[in-house]
Amino acid sequence: MVDITSSALIELAVDLTNNLTSEDRFDRLLSTVRQTISCDAVVLLAVQAEELKPLAQQGLVRDSLGRRFNIQSHPRFKEICTSTHPVRFPSNSPLPDPYDGMLLVREGDLPIHACMGLPLLSNNQLIGVLTLDSMTPNVFDDISKRTLDIISAMSAAALKTAILLQTLENHSQHNQEVVEALTNEALVKDGGELIGNSDAMKKLKHNIKLVAPSDFSVLIEGETGVGKELVARTIHQQSSRNNGPLVYVNCAAIPENLIESELFGHVKGAFTGADRQRAGKFSLANEGTLFLDEIGELPLAAQSKLLRVLQNQEIQPVGQDNIETINVRILAATNRQLKKEVEEGRFRADLFHRLSVYPIEIPPVKERADDIALLAGYFCEQVRRKLGLRQLILETSAITHLSHYDWPGNVRELEHVISRAALRAKDSSESSIIKIKAHHIEHLTQSSTNPKNAFIEEAPADINLKKATEQFQRQLISDILEQEQGNWTAAAKRLHIDRANLNRMAKRLDISINKKVKSKGNQLK
Repeated sequence: MVDITSSALIELAVDLTNNLTSEDRFDRLLSTVRQTISCDAVVLLAVQAEELKPLAQQGLVRDSLGRRFNIQSHPRFKEICTSTHPVRFPSNSPLPDPYDGMLLVREGDLPIHACMGLPLLSNNQLIGVLTLDSMTPNVFDDISKRTLDIISAMSAAALKTAILLQTLENHSQHNQEVVEALTNEALVKDGGELIGNSDAMKKLKHNIKLVAPSDFSVLIEGETGVGKELVARTIHQQSSRNNGPLVYVNCAAIPENLIESELFGHVKGAFTGADRQRAGKFSLANEGTLFLDEIGELPLAAQSKLLRVLQNQEIQPVGQDNIETINVRILAATNRQLKKEVEEGRFRADLFHRLSVYPIEIPPVKERADDIALLAGYFCEQVRRKLGLRQLILETSAITHLSHYDWPGNVRELEHVISRAALRAKDSSESSIIKIKAHHIEHLTQSSTNPKNAFIEEAPADINLKKATEQFQRQLISDILEQEQGNWTAAAKRLHIDRANLNRMAKRLDISINKKVKSKGNQLK
């Protein structure tokens, strides 16, 4: 019978009390589980509404952390979540495994294997799930009840600690739905989570956390498709106004002669066609947040009227004599460079300064290369549900292909590419597990502004093929090792090469691991 050692138990308890980050605490927890129970993959997932969000994993492909598993659409997760005790699935269970095709130790469909799930409870409420998978059938059958009880308790404690810390850090967040139709429309549009752990995304999340509790106006700037609406929703959800409405306005879509009526409202008979009184967006957003998207498209005449509202927090509906006082926070977004628009006289300087009390710049995807696998995994799970597929996975070749592209259309383009690739993969597959391969992804033309990530660069007139080949190999191996956090076995698997051969090649290319990935003359951060 497998039993947890006293030393492992003490280490787990100490980790829970130490001043560790949640990421470190989870990683140590999973390492202890794998030392106690022989398994090929172990995953810690948190319950978020009707979904399970992976927080940490060992043994799965990296894009798995970007997925969000709908509990009702995964029978095994559903069974675990409705249980109060560990669930051991029979080796020949007909229920589809949510990790099919994702285990690092095996490519393709999972054969007969061992699978176990532990519901993590706090005050009799489900807060998460710990799953274990092994390619050895029945390997979990003889694990003692005491060991499973301890692992469940420690995992639940680690997860609860992380949740409590997050709650304390973000005490103003209530994360509840707003019932107004306009608010709901704004919240669900384009999803609802900022995916990514790159330095650029950490900086963005920090800025959002910093400004959200205030009532400052925020100007959200960024290229098309980076997720400006999502940032606006996140700011609203983390603000003290999250119980109030979030009203969305697309400034580029309003006819110029209707802008005043759309924003401030009108009374019956105010103009031809005004057959009833109508509240404007400012009135609907009272005590909440008004999100002015594409603010750079607003005509100059409308800009002056908007400025007066921001200065006085007062509106006057078209055709009405009385002035109404409002309490609205303004979030504005644009893909234009408003400073340049001001300099060229197309945008009012005073309105620009009113809107940009706290400007936020959203990084483009080309500055978030480390997030591409997570984003791709997130969209894969969304597409899987939409297409009603049992499983949809990304092969390593596909992720590599996606990672070597500049993404001028940013996150939106990546989402569409994944959707199209999924359809192509589904059409060419007879298996229940659909695999997106590199050839399912359309040709992605590289930008000359990102030569590091380009498949083919414009070659100089005089080039040494051997040196150029070695440089490409050095860069690719270094990048893969960095992404795999120095794990040579995982890197070799991704590169489809024997680990010993990879070590010999790395030695020849002067690549070494010493906390950070290094190549000769080039240290990667």
